[in-house]
Amino acid sequence: MLKFTNVFKNYDKSVLADINMEVEEGEFISILGPSGSGKSTILRLASKLIKPSRGKISYQRNKPPSIGFVFQDATLMPWRNVLDNIILPLELKGVRRNISTKKAAEWIMKVGLEGKENSFPGELSGGQKMRVSLARSMVTDCDLLLLDEPFAALDEITRRKLEEDLLKIWKREKFTILLVTHSVSEAVYLSERVIVLSMGPGKIISDKKIFKENFDQDFRNSQQLFDLNKTVYNLLAREENS
Repeated sequence: MLKFTNVFKNYDKSVLADINMEVEEGEFISILGPSGSGKSTILRLASKLIKPSRGKISYQRNKPPSIGFVFQDATLMPWRNVLDNIILPLELKGVRRNISTKKAAEWIMKVGLEGKENSFPGELSGGQKMRVSLARSMVTDCDLLLLDEPFAALDEITRRKLEEDLLKIWKREKFTILLVTHSVSEAVYLSERVIVLSMGPGKIISDKKIFKENFDQDFRNSQQLFDLNKTVYNLLAREENS
C-alpha cells in the first residue's frame, strides 16, 4: 500500500534520515521512538500533509489511499452534536444528507456510541470524544488509518477498552493502520509489526514482527506479551540512554 524509499525530512534541522519502509495492505504497524525521533512526521508524510526533503513515498498502483487521521486531541466541533461531528467529512465531500446520516449511524454503532447521537462534546467523557474522532475518521471508508497517540490522555481502563475495540474494528474492516505511541505495551498488544526509531534524526533501528500465539486466550496477560514488551522496551531504553 505504502512505501518509503530513502526518505529524509528537514526543517531547521534534520528530523528523519534515510527511512526505508514498506507497509502492506491490511497491516497494523506501531511506531515507537524517543521524543523528537520523527514519529509523527512519518504520519504526516504518509498522509501527504508534508513532502519529504529527499527520497520518495509511493503508493500502490501510484494512487494515494483514502486516509483517516486521528490525533491525541479529539478536535471535535463543540457546536455540533455527535452525529453532525461524524458526518462532517462526508459533508465536505458533498455527500447527500440522507446517505451521510445513514453511514454515520452505522459508525456510531461500530464504535459503541449508541444513544449519544444528539449529545454535544461538552457532555461526553474523554473516551467517548475519542470514539467520535475515530468514527469521523473512518466514516469515509478509509483505506489507511493514521493514529497519532490517540489514547495517550485517557485513563488506563478507558484506554484498554478503546484498544480492544479498535482491534475488533480493524479485524472486521480490514484497513491498514499506522499508530504512533509512546507506550511499548500498547504497541506490542495492538500491532503486527513494531518499528523503533533512533534519537533524532530518526532512523529505523528495529522492525519487529509480532507473532501472537493464542491471541483470543488473554494475550494481554500472557508470558509471550511480557517477553515481547521486554525485548522492545530494552531496544527503546538503549536508544534513549545512548
